[in-house]
Amino acid sequence: MATEHLFLEKQGHVATLYLNRPEKKNALTYEMWAAIPGFIEEVEADDEIKVLIIRGVNGEAFAAGADISEFETLRSTPEGAMKYNEKVLAAEAALYNCSKPIIAMIQKYCIGGGCEIAAACDLRFTSENGIFGITPAKLGLIYDLSATKNVVDLIGPSRAKDILFSGRFLDAQEAFAYGLVDHVYPDEEIVEKTYAYAEMVASRAQKTVKGAKKIIREILNGATEETEEIKQMILDSFVSSDYKEGVRAFLEKRQPQFKEV
Repeated sequence: MATEHLFLEKQGHVATLYLNRPEKKNALTYEMWAAIPGFIEEVEADDEIKVLIIRGVNGEAFAAGADISEFETLRSTPEGAMKYNEKVLAAEAALYNCSKPIIAMIQKYCIGGGCEIAAACDLRFTSENGIFGITPAKLGLIYDLSATKNVVDLIGPSRAKDILFSGRFLDAQEAFAYGLVDHVYPDEEIVEKTYAYAEMVASRAQKTVKGAKKIIREILNGATEETEEIKQMILDSFVSSDYKEGVRAFLEKRQPQFKEV
């Protein structure tokens, strides 16, 4: 699947969704937001894909925000703003609810809508030249609830208020200290490090990976006790072929070869 400004590539068990609008530092258009759920559906449907990486098409930007030039047209009325926001919310939800791990690989600019995408991913790796900001206060907008929740879940309410009230930019080290990103790598190493990590996750038992993601998501959404679905999911893992393989590989002192998706 590909659109004018987004395309998906797969290499082995790792897929990459490229934001491909380099002349505008990958500023997100309405069409780009609208296309994201379709790409996530494609990733979900492909059993060979175990991890998704989202990145800019080159090292010059992850995404420098939403395309502000559309705001005077597509978001100039309450009706237009609602239609636009529905596409943004659907993109966020698709990323957040994907059963497979998603890593945002960030180089240079990760501003506004770029942070919105990154915060909806499971992990965020940045190069040392990463620049972060959430800037609705500079435009007179209010960040939506799901995007705000994702940021609060990552960095806590006080730091979220700092970023949202001020609209200021953070460098990679401050973003890491805040908990907005998980790893900071030298600019020349981030691609290698990110893909090596993705390959490592892809080699693990996917029932475990998906189960962990689901349970953590439920906790973030307020769960304090196991649902019947979660209880059954845990019990099912103990009768899976991957469980048997993992135990046997441990006892035989070899690397496990997991098969389940």
